[in-house]
Amino acid sequence: MENIEKDNVFKESISEASDFKFGTKVVKVFDDMVNRSVPHYGEIQRMVAELAADHAQEGTLVYDLGCSTGTTMIGLDALVSEDISFVGIDESDEMLVKCDAKLKDAGLKRPYELRSADLHGDLAIDNSSVVILCLTLQFVRPIHRKKLIRNIYKGLNPGGTLILVEKILAEDSMFNRDFIKYYYDYKRRNHYSDLEISQKREALENVLVPYKLSENFLMLEQVGFSHCETFFKWYNFAGIIAHKK
Repeated sequence: MENIEKDNVFKESISEASDFKFGTKVVKVFDDMVNRSVPHYGEIQRMVAELAADHAQEGTLVYDLGCSTGTTMIGLDALVSEDISFVGIDESDEMLVKCDAKLKDAGLKRPYELRSADLHGDLAIDNSSVVILCLTLQFVRPIHRKKLIRNIYKGLNPGGTLILVEKILAEDSMFNRDFIKYYYDYKRRNHYSDLEISQKREALENVLVPYKLSENFLMLEQVGFSHCETFFKWYNFAGIIAHKK
């Protein structure tokens, strides 16, 4: 197994901030970054895998949109039958190279395909029983989100499932400041400095745009999902499962 490189992307002072990108520097440290930045990330991945396994149908495709380094597909691999194929999609070519290496290192034997695609464009999804958006939709510009969710809905087979994990805003803005403070305290406990926290926050300001949980539910219901439920919640992070009749 490969060693996980420590995230030092924002450790040194940056004179001129730029928007956050999933380029080579981030890809190298992504696994450490996400484990130290997302509360209960390991448990979220375990929950996503067991939910996806219960809803994946034989002979269909499971799509992981914004697949990053392939952690979700690796977690799901042991839980579903071998005639279910995986499709990982990411906008970052560097991330897909890392993903392919990790899948091979994990010994995946099932058919899988990795595609480079911009989720802001038209996305072709077909014969899918499960689509996963794990900390991905938040990076899609708001004006394009409903179109993406609609494309996913159309591409899912009857009885198909969407699993969505997002950073969110509090329903009542009074609590946003507290939740953000608790989140930054969490990052400090994971050995991020105040400089790292502030510089990453600035880099993400125009890139990661969270919705309220209710806004995500409304969007899912508007495109046709008939049953939606929260399966995970930690202050300003949430997981949602949505079902297509």
